[in-house]
Amino acid sequence: MQIQTPEWVKHAVFYQIFPDRFAKSQPPTQTRKGIDKGYYPSTLEPWDEPPTPQGYKGGNLWGVIEQLDYIQDLGVTAIYFTPIFQSTCNHRYHTHDYYRVDPILGGNEALRVLIDAAHDRNIKVVLDGVFNHASRGFYFFNDILENGPHSPWLHWFKVEGWPLSAYDGSLPANYVGWVGNRALPVFNHDNPEVKEYIMQVGEYWLEFGIDGWRLDVPFEVKTPGFWQEFRDRVKAINPEAYIVGEVWSDCVQWLDGTQFDGVMNYLFTGPTIAFTAGDRVDIDQVKGCDYSAYPAISAVEYGQKMQELLQLYPWEIELTQLNLLDSHDTARVLSIAQGDKASVELATLLLMTFPGAPSIYYGDEVGLPGKLDPDSRRSFPPREKWDAQVLEYHKQLIAIRNQYSALRTGSYEVLFAEGNVYVFARILGDEEIIVAINSGTEVAKVNVPVTQFNSQPSKIVYGSCEILWQEESTQLELNLFPRNGSILVNN
Repeated sequence: MQIQTPEWVKHAVFYQIFPDRFAKSQPPTQTRKGIDKGYYPSTLEPWDEPPTPQGYKGGNLWGVIEQLDYIQDLGVTAIYFTPIFQSTCNHRYHTHDYYRVDPILGGNEALRVLIDAAHDRNIKVVLDGVFNHASRGFYFFNDILENGPHSPWLHWFKVEGWPLSAYDGSLPANYVGWVGNRALPVFNHDNPEVKEYIMQVGEYWLEFGIDGWRLDVPFEVKTPGFWQEFRDRVKAINPEAYIVGEVWSDCVQWLDGTQFDGVMNYLFTGPTIAFTAGDRVDIDQVKGCDYSAYPAISAVEYGQKMQELLQLYPWEIELTQLNLLDSHDTARVLSIAQGDKASVELATLLLMTFPGAPSIYYGDEVGLPGKLDPDSRRSFPPREKWDAQVLEYHKQLIAIRNQYSALRTGSYEVLFAEGNVYVFARILGDEEIIVAINSGTEVAKVNVPVTQFNSQPSKIVYGSCEILWQEESTQLELNLFPRNGSILVNN
């Protein structure tokens, strides 16, 4: 079978937005008539105060629309939104209505305007599909709470006994909730009605104009053939739609070309942090997480892990993995590294030069810190609190990735890995690029074998280092400054 994945994803740079915390605004005056204003709350948490697990900041899609020029100026070409459908929680993983964008976010009308405005800028839009579980407020489950065993929707969920206790924790819930959480009743995916409902939700929003789905905890869905059918029906509407799963570990069983185009690539995240931040990692921010950001690893170990990762899946799928350093489910990389900016810059350099689509968690590009949830979901800061240097290197690295095809679809070859020095090549046709990292605290002078090169990449487009090509062009001498990384390209 020939595996096909969306071509645009191979060239994309993603920006992940947690809608309640990114930006807020009002709908344009000329479009207000008939707009679903919903019940926008008059009482919200102050934007600049630390977030709480249950409070709303009031961010919405109208605010995102106003910031599209900023997002485009970053060089971003795709946005991944955490859930936007109606829900009674700020993160919206408790879905009430899969066909209605939350009124607080601006309703379906705001999403329509956003998609059109994003597409005008050649920016794709990917939504979060929470299809493993719903919420107590989801109509079909609420009917069961009201009517008990007489509900026609009884077999949509996994009811185990009576009476159901949806709120009183002193009594057994008597139904299956995700990870035992009675706020998140799990769908009975073996029920053909449930399966068809979810399939139609997936189709509806593709027809509405979105460019793909990020699937929340898809590994929880055990029904044979479920994700194969989901893929078939999504791709029938848009063959270039992106399907990316939230799977933190080895994902071979889902990345066979019949289900997902990629996953959130935490197998890249952990080693990259462990190598660049090393013993600076705040263990409390990564302990117990489903990715290995500690203990510190050497360049040799990092190279081995990256080569193993690139051999796990077919190359066509490697190019559509969603690579990331952090997300709404983790502490932010700046806080993981205990504020060490060099660690974050080195990690970002590796993110932007690795095969697959890099994803930036909103605010990382301006130096926003944040420990584990809810702190990692802080509001986007005002301009006066931006770290201009961090923003500048993000723009620079994204521009370099967008400029050189080899950094997107070229081969990945480890050239040198010893101590704290890691050097690799990205090669595509005549484009030959060298990326060199020194994560150590001392100057490193190394000789790199370069027999596979047809040219002599010597133009430094990022960072700073001293280079000397031997006359026979089989050795490259690099003098690498401490806690520094560089990108060399051929002219």
